[in-house]
Amino acid sequence: MNLLPLPALTDNYIWMLHNGHQAIVVDPGEAPPVMRVLQQLGLQLQAILVTHHHGDHVGGVDALRNATGATVHGPARERIPQPAVPLAHGDTVTALGLRFDVMDVPGHTAGHIAFFCADMDAAPLLFCGDTLFSGGCGRLFEGTPAQMLQSLESLAALPGNTRVCCTHEYTLSNLRFARAVEPANAALIGYQDRCEALRASDQPTLPSSIALEREINPFLRVRVPAVAQSAREHEPQISDEEDAVAVLAALREWKNNFR
Repeated sequence: MNLLPLPALTDNYIWMLHNGHQAIVVDPGEAPPVMRVLQQLGLQLQAILVTHHHGDHVGGVDALRNATGATVHGPARERIPQPAVPLAHGDTVTALGLRFDVMDVPGHTAGHIAFFCADMDAAPLLFCGDTLFSGGCGRLFEGTPAQMLQSLESLAALPGNTRVCCTHEYTLSNLRFARAVEPANAALIGYQDRCEALRASDQPTLPSSIALEREINPFLRVRVPAVAQSAREHEPQISDEEDAVAVLAALREWKNNFR
């Protein structure tokens, strides 16, 4: 099985899985990058997986469905291009012989879902849309900090070797913020160096892994004393007694205005 990040729009990735004959794509914000690869490799598009309703994730769905006849699978609680198979937590999708378990991960949007495959070429695979980024998380457009914390902690509980396929090349920006939050984190410093070298060579920083994100992502580390302390220093209203939700909310607000 081949896993490809197809650059799209400004900084999106459309993820493609293919076996040399058939393909799946995830969150196609536009159709042309997908159609080019399908034609170049002689692939038939079997399925389109959608994590949430934002235009940069669904803008190419109709054109791809019309051109290929692929089945669309997406969140039951969001308006996405129809027809589509509606999905919620506990549902499964089978495509290319792979089983994807659906997880509800609200926060970025109210009905956001993720797709988890427990075994793709001997390692797990996660398509998490805009909930989890390498070194960061999505903005809270429709959900609450409590929802986002629960969503992130459900993803962080996945096996450490899970490949994290998020849908934007935000890594360097996220890591600059993470360094402001946790400047003494040695794993973070080393990862930033590696990612800067990848981007200098015009290579994607993704996929990441759950184990790595647990070490370097401040939004998965809100219960780590150093991270909580940084949040309190930036947002003095947070008391020592307040919980991880308040820390995440403070970090997300700090990140929203970070330059």
